[in-house]
Amino acid sequence: MDIYTIRKEMTKHNKRLTDLNLRVVYYARVSTEKDAQLHSLSAQKEYFENKIIQNPNWTLVQGYVDEGISATSVKNRENFLQMIKDAEMHKFDLILTKEISRFARNTVDSLSYTQDLLRHGVGVYFENDNLNTLEPDSELRLTIMSGIAQDESRKVSDRVSFGFKRAIEKGTVLGNNCIWGYRKDKGKLVIVPEEAEMVYKIFDMYANEDLGVRAIAKILSESGYRNTNGNPFSFSSIKGILVNPKYKGFYCGNKTHKIDFRHDDIKHLPQDDWVLYEDNENVPPIVSPELWDKANRKLKERSAKMTNSDKTSYQNKYLYSGKIVCGEHGTCYHHTIYRYKSGDKELWTCKEYGSS
Repeated sequence: MDIYTIRKEMTKHNKRLTDLNLRVVYYARVSTEKDAQLHSLSAQKEYFENKIIQNPNWTLVQGYVDEGISATSVKNRENFLQMIKDAEMHKFDLILTKEISRFARNTVDSLSYTQDLLRHGVGVYFENDNLNTLEPDSELRLTIMSGIAQDESRKVSDRVSFGFKRAIEKGTVLGNNCIWGYRKDKGKLVIVPEEAEMVYKIFDMYANEDLGVRAIAKILSESGYRNTNGNPFSFSSIKGILVNPKYKGFYCGNKTHKIDFRHDDIKHLPQDDWVLYEDNENVPPIVSPELWDKANRKLKERSAKMTNSDKTSYQNKYLYSGKIVCGEHGTCYHHTIYRYKSGDKELWTCKEYGSS
């Protein structure tokens, strides 16, 4: 049934939405994967399916469900976007959903998608808001209520930021639980001995054995160490361990800031803005401050030797990277391979000599 016919039936013949022969789907979403939320999602699905099936004028096409996804933006909501694509292919006439905030908390998204759906002959009924986009006067109400939903999302974001700030002030360890060498317990870090042993080896090899990050990664892999996904430790993972102050028993917070609650953009703050202090009670050290400082001095020294174009990317990729210095030009030798018919030959050459 097209929009013109639906509106004619509703206005001239005073028919309700439930009186029309429509192909109907529903959209349900929860923003976290906690048990209570998932129970709510299950209840939403059961409610909408029963509501559609019990109406003899409606035909249940399917349901679209997103779990653990925020409503601030739709770009990560896979099933929501699939629903929009199916609407464009005229697979149904009406979408039932709980409320505007379940659909989108972004005013632009709410208006854009409902208008696009109408262009393809599909309406949306927001049950808790008693708002039906098939009605001619729905857009003004939708604009106002979407703005309210968006502002509520901003308030939630502010409350979360406030909570983070208070947690940082109390020394509660925030962030995810994947801190190698530790497990989190009620806002405190607890050392995992078998993982901590590897962390200590990384610092010791880098600071005292003069090995580079890639060389350490190779040794760890050959020794059978694997990350939580069962893969060898990468360059970035090992470097991340080396620069993390938690390993010397320092609380470290306020390292990032979310620019806008409507987007996922995160700004990494300069170290001067971090909350950083020694706290062996909440963050027990795995290495001594002296070993941590020695490793980080060496890391900075090695980084300073590299040009901006290849800083960190190729640092210590080979055994002699950054270690052979040209006596004439004062620049580091770089690794190169010459290919001959008789076979490949590896050479170390001065960058200045090679470019002259």
